[in-house]
Amino acid sequence: ALHIALPQAPRAGQLLTLLIDYEAGEGPGVCWLSPEQTAGKQKPYMYTQGQAVLNRSFFPCFDTPSVKFTYSATVKVPEGFTAVMSATSWEKQKDNTFVFKMSQPIPSYLIALVVGDIVSADVGPRSRVWAEPCLIEAAKKEYDGVIEEFLVVGEKLFGPYVWGRYDILFMPPSFPFGGMENPCLTFVTPCLLAGDRSLVDVIIHEISHSWFGNLVTNATWGEFWLNEGFTMYAQRRISTEVYGLPYTCLEAATGRALLRQHMDATGEDHPLNKLRVVIEPGVNPDDTYNETPYEKGYCFVSYLAHLVGNQSKFDAFLQAYVNRFKFQSITADDTLGFFLEYFPELKEKGVDSIPGFEFDRWLNTPGWPPYLPDLSLGQQLMRPAEELAELWAADSLNMEAIEAVDIMGWRTYQLVYFLDQVLQKSPLPEGNVKRLSKMYPKISKAQNAELRLRWCQIVLKNNLEAEYNKVKDFLHSQGKQKYTLPLYRAMWGGSEATRALAMETFSATAPQLHVNVQNYVKKILGLAAAE
Repeated sequence: ALHIALPQAPRAGQLLTLLIDYEAGEGPGVCWLSPEQTAGKQKPYMYTQGQAVLNRSFFPCFDTPSVKFTYSATVKVPEGFTAVMSATSWEKQKDNTFVFKMSQPIPSYLIALVVGDIVSADVGPRSRVWAEPCLIEAAKKEYDGVIEEFLVVGEKLFGPYVWGRYDILFMPPSFPFGGMENPCLTFVTPCLLAGDRSLVDVIIHEISHSWFGNLVTNATWGEFWLNEGFTMYAQRRISTEVYGLPYTCLEAATGRALLRQHMDATGEDHPLNKLRVVIEPGVNPDDTYNETPYEKGYCFVSYLAHLVGNQSKFDAFLQAYVNRFKFQSITADDTLGFFLEYFPELKEKGVDSIPGFEFDRWLNTPGWPPYLPDLSLGQQLMRPAEELAELWAADSLNMEAIEAVDIMGWRTYQLVYFLDQVLQKSPLPEGNVKRLSKMYPKISKAQNAELRLRWCQIVLKNNLEAEYNKVKDFLHSQGKQKYTLPLYRAMWGGSEATRALAMETFSATAPQLHVNVQNYVKKILGLAAAE
């Protein structure tokens, strides 16, 4: 901590100007990439990642989500580089100097800076994509017109979008996360560039943070569900408006399966499986990160909607909630207090203490959500996927029945669900995966990262050596933690051949991975981790 003594005691409400001279750059919040860690492989790149408590290594600040402030910055960079920040306005001045201003109050973790060889292209009236020159065409093609559609639906549901612009920055392939909702400028993985718009709905989650998380913020990281549970609910409301309820139910079912996996791995009664987590002093909030605030949080918000019993009334409540707490940092007590105040008839009925569903139990008892929203509408998309997986797992293939199913019209989550079923049934009888690969180039030759991950897992689980090169290619093409670690686990848990593949791939790709991901992989492969 930086302690500053003032020359004399200030009066309450007095404005002070404090000038701190400091140097930064070595800390965990500032990432320096060598040219080989970028897509263009020509020039270095730097970016900052503030969430949860890393921006204290980037600049002196009150590094807690309970404090919000406006900011401005002047950034001078070398020729041939561009700087961008999460700010409402920016201008380029002489000497390659950029001036940024954020006119709305935000918490410290949402201040972000990128410096690199990057260019931009407009994709809507208030949106542009930023990327390295070699990715900009693909980014423009993938996102042209779609962001505005999502923003308009979001505004209709949750009220005005207050941040001015909504730009997306495609990070270098080594960026270890899916996305980071920095206001005005969301950072995303280049894995979203599937070439066929099949992953654009991932951006709906980051757009939803414009209301939940960025505008109304959890005051402490122990109540992270206020950011993520509400954002999951908002994302699925937008998705329902755009893609319909069956598809959204299918996507939510994949989320529920992730929560099940997480709780099975940790044990349901693990203290992290509560919505209100106690983060002891000295514990890094990042180390408490898991599926619970997202998916159990989503279930709690869905339960509140279920208590109201009318979607348009609950939508109106969400809009009033955002309006009441915008630009503030709040606790779960504020949220639930406002809910009961907004619906006095529910308060009258004592809905906060229905046995088994008490608000206190939701917040403070670990374990599986007491209420699960009904996702049965997704069954119309799940059933055909389950039946097709059954056909492929049979000892003798019924090709007539298989050929009668046309998967060309299936969207990403239906294909993902199908592949998850095939993976569960793997290893399949001899020769089946080879035929499946040949029959569905849409899957086995996909550019979509969610499909590639699962196809690689199927290839490994079935020892399909002819396609091991696809595993290698995928790991060479990106360094996202969510895709990289499961594949190394699968290779290391497999045959001699897959273990050799793991070692060979890692020694070739290690320099292009984020240092945290490098260390996680070393742990899996039993190698000593870097400091």
